[in-house]
Amino acid sequence: MPIEFPTDAKAAFALQRKLAREVRLEACPSQVSLVAGCDAALSPDGREVLGVAVLLDYPGLHLLHLEVCRQPLTMPYVPGLLSFREGPAVLAALEALPQRPDLLLVDGAGIAHPRGLGIAAHLGVLLDLPAIGVAKSRLIGEELMPGPLRGDRAPLQHHGKTIGSILRTRDGVRPLYVSPGHRCTIAGAADWVLACGRGYRLPEPTRLADRLAAEHKRLLKEQGEAHSARQLL
Repeated sequence: MPIEFPTDAKAAFALQRKLAREVRLEACPSQVSLVAGCDAALSPDGREVLGVAVLLDYPGLHLLHLEVCRQPLTMPYVPGLLSFREGPAVLAALEALPQRPDLLLVDGAGIAHPRGLGIAAHLGVLLDLPAIGVAKSRLIGEELMPGPLRGDRAPLQHHGKTIGSILRTRDGVRPLYVSPGHRCTIAGAADWVLACGRGYRLPEPTRLADRLAAEHKRLLKEQGEAHSARQLL
């Protein structure tokens, strides 16, 4: 499949609708030995996207490899088009991993998206990988709270259709909004997020990717401040 990330909003919306029809909800993989997680951040000056991908073994969830890819920001902010802003850099980081993962966890939405194609679904379709969206906040759907204990879940519903799970990943903490991106089911996506947990709110693959993105952004900020200070000397 040719990979396109149009920067025109109208073209991006049209491509989203087209790719959403390629999403397959099917049984999640039963044999997994490599799990990838990805996230993105803007550079301190807002001119670049920092795409981050980490590769972990499973079930140990030990970090095997990490990649950070910096690319120019070419897409303005448009609600619902996050994957067109962050996707190119994240995709480049994923493609730089030394091995292809069996499962991909993405910081963002899967099918729990106005047009059914959040960044997890977008990347899953492009790479034809089982992918799961792990969002920290609700993009669409009704706010139904699960029970207070780890593993408790409530259906994430939109216009009467279940599009994901509102999942408690740690006792008493705010839940996550988990939805399949590609080649996974709603129930299976939530099960895999729990299986990839290590006692934190976020599953380990996206937790590490989130932390790495924040650290890299901080380093760029410090380098920029140091450069500015040298100019004043």
